[in-house]
Amino acid sequence: VPPHHSAAGRPCPPGLFPAFSYMTQEEDWDRDLLLDPAWEKQQRKTFTAWCNSHLRKAGTQIENIEEDFRNGLKLMLLLEVISGERLPKPDKGKMRFHKIANVNKALDFICSKGVKLVSIGAEEIVDGNVKMTLGMIWTIILRFAIQDISVEETSAKEGLLLWCQRKTAPYRNVNVQNFHIRWACNAELWRARRTDDPIGNLNTAFDVAEKFLDIPKMLDAEDIVNTPKPDEKAIMTYVSCFYHAFAGAEQAETAANRICKVLAVNQENEKLMEEYEKLASELLEWIRRTIPWLENRTAEQTMRAMQQKLEDFRDYRRIHKPPRVQEKCQLEINFNTLQTKLRLSNRPAFMPSEGKMVSDIANAWKGLEQVEKGYEEWLLTEIRRLERLDHLAEKFKQKCAMHESWTSGKEDLLSQKDYESASLMEIRALMRKHEAFESDLAAHQDRVEQIAAIAQELNELDYHDAATVNARCQGICDQWDNLGTLTQKRRDALERVEKLWETIDQLYLEFAKRAAPFNNWMDGAVEDLQDMFIVHSIEEIQSLITAHDQFKATLPEADKERMATMGIHNEILKIAQTYGIKLSGINPYTNLSPQDISTKWDTVKHLVPLRDQMLQEEVARQQANERLRRQFAAQANIIGPWIQTKMEEISHVSVDIAGSLEEQMNSLKQYEQNIINYKSNIDKLEGDHQLSQESLIFDNKHTNYTMEHIRVGWEQLLTTIARTINEVENQILTRDAKGISQEQLNEFRASFNHFDRKRNGMMDPDDFRACLISMGYDLVSGVQGEVEFARIMTLVDPNNTGVVTFQAFIDFMTRETAETDTAEQVMASFKILASDKNYITVEELRRELPPEQAEYCITRMTRYIGADGPPGALDYISFSSALYGESDL
Repeated sequence: VPPHHSAAGRPCPPGLFPAFSYMTQEEDWDRDLLLDPAWEKQQRKTFTAWCNSHLRKAGTQIENIEEDFRNGLKLMLLLEVISGERLPKPDKGKMRFHKIANVNKALDFICSKGVKLVSIGAEEIVDGNVKMTLGMIWTIILRFAIQDISVEETSAKEGLLLWCQRKTAPYRNVNVQNFHIRWACNAELWRARRTDDPIGNLNTAFDVAEKFLDIPKMLDAEDIVNTPKPDEKAIMTYVSCFYHAFAGAEQAETAANRICKVLAVNQENEKLMEEYEKLASELLEWIRRTIPWLENRTAEQTMRAMQQKLEDFRDYRRIHKPPRVQEKCQLEINFNTLQTKLRLSNRPAFMPSEGKMVSDIANAWKGLEQVEKGYEEWLLTEIRRLERLDHLAEKFKQKCAMHESWTSGKEDLLSQKDYESASLMEIRALMRKHEAFESDLAAHQDRVEQIAAIAQELNELDYHDAATVNARCQGICDQWDNLGTLTQKRRDALERVEKLWETIDQLYLEFAKRAAPFNNWMDGAVEDLQDMFIVHSIEEIQSLITAHDQFKATLPEADKERMATMGIHNEILKIAQTYGIKLSGINPYTNLSPQDISTKWDTVKHLVPLRDQMLQEEVARQQANERLRRQFAAQANIIGPWIQTKMEEISHVSVDIAGSLEEQMNSLKQYEQNIINYKSNIDKLEGDHQLSQESLIFDNKHTNYTMEHIRVGWEQLLTTIARTINEVENQILTRDAKGISQEQLNEFRASFNHFDRKRNGMMDPDDFRACLISMGYDLVSGVQGEVEFARIMTLVDPNNTGVVTFQAFIDFMTRETAETDTAEQVMASFKILASDKNYITVEELRRELPPEQAEYCITRMTRYIGADGPPGALDYISFSSALYGESDL
């Protein structure tokens, strides 16, 4: 056969010979060269075992290498197995030309792979030429088992020899120089080292390779030990099997490590998802239980019970709610961290269960705070209402007692008929007495109206014992109507007899007329001096003191009136004494005696200093309340601006590009510690606020800050520092995962700050476009630029908020530079572990992966449904896709 032609006389495709150019001239197969019998034996055994190691994959084997390849069928099958390609359909006939045609198809296929076939023809293979058959098999081995071996860019043979030298370098007395002479010498060195049984040792090594590496026994130990120069081709064939076995093991180990890494990331993410779900469920359940309690507006009937409700609410705001605020903040931080890790590991975003989104929790929290605010306002309103009710109820009882005391016996008095047997003077006296009573009755009309007004106000304020109040008020009103009726009847009777009797004692009458209004004035004064009051400020108590001082200023004039009235009585006594008139001792026109006037005047003088003392005590109480107001205001006016200042300082730290992210983190941690240390000031202010509420102080003109303002500001400050720290942590995660240098981050921050015109940590779309253009993005030219910018906006603002945050900006700038695992890489790794199969078995997973990762895959992989898989085979392709969100597990 001419050089560069196939065995069938057809030229080999041009340009293919250089691919096999590593073969030197001495390696070409010389048809006239006689084989050493020992080498021929070694080649027969080695080549036969090598062929069977591949043919068994197709369910067949050969026994005699020169006989079993003569018809070309198993030769074509061998080439299909080792190449993975389909050869032309073989001829089915048994004639010689059919066999030659099949062998030629095999030789043509070998030639198409760039193999130089020298002096090997199809007829010689069909005729069973041992030398040509062995030469052909050696050519196949070179092309498909040895040619692709390369170590440090050496030729296949040199690379295989270099690989042997490296693998045996750690062993003493082993020095591999080539595949024949030095190989035999090294065998002798091994035999010298283990003098007891070198052949047994070699057979043990061959058996171990066959059992654990699936390398069939290709040589006899005797052939190596007893042959001075073993056949190089047999040795190279045998050694190449070891090379591929160890190379496959290293590849499987690499694949297993990749899978373990991917599974570890997935397990960690699943754990974070479970923790988020648990924490979200607990927080939502707490909100669900708390809202009905805050929505309950059932008022208590006593001041003590309502103050207990206020104390319970104070415990809720100071003890029960703050940990939940921290849980809510931590939940948002965990969610952001999880999403960052998922994005960095090329996993789909985490979608919590229905109703447990961060927005759902925020809405539930907003509803809680709305109900909470209304609840505190309701409590304070109810306490004020009960305070007012208690005051009105006491005032009602006092006035009712005074009125009932005054009306006691009046109905009997008006019902008697003493005028029927009275003298003229007595009749006149009775008439004047009745007139005085009518005057007294009119004076008490105001008190009855006051009692009715107080009862009406108690009803309007929903007093709990309104029924008793109404019954008592109705009784007084009915009695008053009856008194009016009786009074009118008695007047009518006296007027009828008055015409008959004209004698009257003018002095008694004058005394009665002056004593009655003075007595009424004293009654009013006693009532005013004993009147209860309620005030909430120094101004109000000063107003009462002023009114009391004005009342005291009228006492000298009242004393003159008392003395004038008593002078009339003294004049009566003087006249009676002068004219010897025997007085009965009873003024017929009034029931008031001089003793009554004196006693009541003494009562007024006694009550005045008591009233002074009561007013001064209230002044002291209001001054104490004013001190509490000023004390609270002094602290609140310091804490409020301090919180605002810290908020501004934190925002400045988050946009400052000086220093590394770790330095920013340390600075923020220091801010966080300072804020935590400041908590004692908030607690002290809470204590002052509690004292104010216990003293029933509900307003403070010395400050614009309420306790609720301070609480909300403090909670916002804690949330802001926690979120800012989380943003820096996510930037560190992004930097480390994407391989970004500190200089790049500083450049990104400088660009972002330059175009953050509002200085609020966010860019508008127009500012973001200008930033991208300044960094070299072509977003100016026409429709294409608009489309590209719209695509970028979907990446940095997927929720269409209309702004671009710094974290989204960093994610976009580093998106193209990250090294991330892909579903295709994981599939390729599983394919290596599965020995190129489209499925993998449970045994292979447990053999190649650590126990935890293996069981994780076994429990989550679906069953393989292909016809070529054994029972129990698993589908690693769909599993790999599901890891990256491309399908469902």
